[in-house]
Amino acid sequence: MPSAVETFVLRSSPTSPFVRKVRMAIDVLGLADRVTLVPTDTADETLRGQNPLGKYPCLVREDGTAVYDSSVILEFLQWVAATDRLLPNAGPQRIAMLTQARLADGIIDAGALIIYEERYHDAERRSSEWLEHQRGKIRRALAVFEAAPPDPNKTDAVTIGLACALGFLDRRQPVAWRPSSHGLASWLAAFAGHEPAFERTRPPAS
Repeated sequence: MPSAVETFVLRSSPTSPFVRKVRMAIDVLGLADRVTLVPTDTADETLRGQNPLGKYPCLVREDGTAVYDSSVILEFLQWVAATDRLLPNAGPQRIAMLTQARLADGIIDAGALIIYEERYHDAERRSSEWLEHQRGKIRRALAVFEAAPPDPNKTDAVTIGLACALGFLDRRQPVAWRPSSHGLASWLAAFAGHEPAFERTRPPAS
C-alpha cells in the first residue's frame, strides 16, 4: 500500500480525453491535493523515458515508477484511495464494467485515428475506406450505449469513460453523433448535472 502522504505527478495535456478521465477520477476520489499536473508534449524526451510509448496520461510516483495508460491509472488511483468506487475489486460485474469502459475508450481511439488521418494526409491521400472503418466503430459503440446506457447518477469507470468519450466527440467532431444518439445526448446532460467533476475538467476552448 502506498504511503498515506505519497504524492504523484501526472504528465498530461489539458485537451486529452484520456487525461480528462484520470483528472475526473482524481477529483471524485479526493486525491487532488496529492497529484501535480504537469503539461507535457509527446515529443518530450523525459516523457518518453517514463513511458516508452511517449503518451500521456502518465502518472509518476515518488520513486520514479511510472503508471500508464488511463485505465491502469484509474485502477491504481482506486487502490491508493482504498475504495472500490470506480470498479468492483473482483467478480463478473468487474469484468462487465471493464468491458464497457474499454468500449468507451475505443470511441476515443477511433475518433483520434480519424483526426490524424485528416490532419496528416491531404485530401487525395486520405483513405475513405479507413475513415469509414473508424466511423463504423464509433457508430456501433454508440449504438450499444444508446441501447443500454449506464446509470447517469453514478460515477464510476464506465460513466467517466463514456462522458469523456462523448465530450471528445463534441469537441473534435470526428463524427456527428448527436442526431442519431438522442438518448446518449440526454444521458450526458444528466451525468454532467450529477457529477461536477465533468465540468471542472472541461478542456480549454481551442
